[in-house]
Amino acid sequence: MDWQQALAGFKTYLRLERSLSANTIEAYLHDVDKLQQYVIAARLDKNPLQILTQDLRDFLTWVVQLGMLPPTQARVLSGIKAFYKYLLLENLLDSDPSALLESPRMSRKLPDVLNIIEVNELIAAIDLSTPEGVRNKAMLEILYGCGLRVTELCTLKISNLFLDVEFIKITGKGNKERLVPIGSSAVKCLKIYLEQTRVHVSIKPGKEDFVFLNRRGSPLSRVMVFLILKDLAKHIGLKKSISPHTFRHSFATHLVEGGADLRAVQEMLGHESITTTEIYTHMDRNYLREAIIQYHPRS
Repeated sequence: MDWQQALAGFKTYLRLERSLSANTIEAYLHDVDKLQQYVIAARLDKNPLQILTQDLRDFLTWVVQLGMLPPTQARVLSGIKAFYKYLLLENLLDSDPSALLESPRMSRKLPDVLNIIEVNELIAAIDLSTPEGVRNKAMLEILYGCGLRVTELCTLKISNLFLDVEFIKITGKGNKERLVPIGSSAVKCLKIYLEQTRVHVSIKPGKEDFVFLNRRGSPLSRVMVFLILKDLAKHIGLKKSISPHTFRHSFATHLVEGGADLRAVQEMLGHESITTTEIYTHMDRNYLREAIIQYHPRS
């Protein structure tokens, strides 16, 4: 089996058996392609079934020398492990050469978040005199009010809106579905967009169920959402580097700091593991300082 045959089979496995999203599949294939690049660069002349554990260790050393940071190294290793798990499941290998490889140690970097004032300023900066502005306000209200991933926002369907009971159904990673509450402010903005703006858009055939559309009647792209946020941040002079994910981080952080149950936050974010959600238990320094001043007897 050569590399191209192995990659083709791996892609089918990820799509059909693992039900992963197109973006995740692309990332896994890119990781295995990196391994193939190393094999060529090192002149190993080996196919995937001939790779040994030491070859993979040498590959990881090569990755470090390329200047990849620990989070990127860990992601690449995750892709390689998934690839060899597939070969093992297909009975193409008797043992997994990646089994003994360990991920690099990483410090947990706290995500950048917006405070409530910054969120309000960004939303207030939207020009509501334009159809795009009405759409963008509804979009930001949902990003912040529901903690969605940008892909979940772009693929949100009208058929999955249950605004009468203030819930929306989200299809997340691995096609896993979850119900997320939507607040009254987001509901109001979304209804205005759907009833007064979106109805005037000439929608492309097959795209009728998508909530957020561009001028040409196609679903908004992730890049477009990113650019919209960048323009708003520039407009209000915000110095922080923000992305759609910043709103998700802010949503979770504000909930946890407000006393929300971590399990509830985990469900709303669609995290498979509670340890992923625990990163939001951090408190900003001003909050801690105020707590010490208020409650410590020596303050």
